[in-house]
Amino acid sequence: MLELGGFTPLTTTDWPGKLAAVAFVQGCPWRCRYCHNPELQPRGVHNGPQWAEVLATLQRRVGLLDGLVFSGGEPTVEPELAQAVDEVRALGLGVGLHTAGIYPERLAALLPALDWVGFDLKTDAAGYDALTTRQDSAAPVRRALHHLLASGVDHEIRTTYHPQIVGDEALLAMARELKAIGATTWVLQPWQPFDDASRPLQESWHPPEPALLERLRAEMPALALR
Repeated sequence: MLELGGFTPLTTTDWPGKLAAVAFVQGCPWRCRYCHNPELQPRGVHNGPQWAEVLATLQRRVGLLDGLVFSGGEPTVEPELAQAVDEVRALGLGVGLHTAGIYPERLAALLPALDWVGFDLKTDAAGYDALTTRQDSAAPVRRALHHLLASGVDHEIRTTYHPQIVGDEALLAMARELKAIGATTWVLQPWQPFDDASRPLQESWHPPEPALLERLRAEMPALALR
């Protein structure tokens, strides 16, 4: 049974340009320093709605919604995700996915059935393990990103910016990498304070400086801010 940690019946922000609902899949193997949904990290919690309830809501909203976004957590942790994607598509709705690229082969198998992907690129390869607190976390992400770009599926690559989490040199390395692999979209989204955020983390937050943005756009002109 699809394990959900939550459901949002309407959003205008989780799939750019679309009216969508969001199903939050329970579970993620990473423990990122700035995670806003730590309650979605463990599996086997069963705090969210039943998948049948979500499907019933979606069926009532056919013609009003453009689609459903599977978010998390990390939705590709869910063994029954592919079946759930097919059930949403059978209603005539589009399907979006938020992923950090943790399971590249699972993502590759899903891509033919997806309409859009929001891909969270956390940092440069050298910084992944410190950010996710998991060993060897960078290599799968790069394979997943390759699968996404090769698929032709509409997508947005985005990075959460905090100067103490993802430094200037890491961002510049990411810009060069994205340009080299032919990426055409990259969004910097601001870090948002959360209940367990440390005071130094909150006090050191500031948006990217204009000089940094100029350097980044020299490498990756498609960079956008949110």
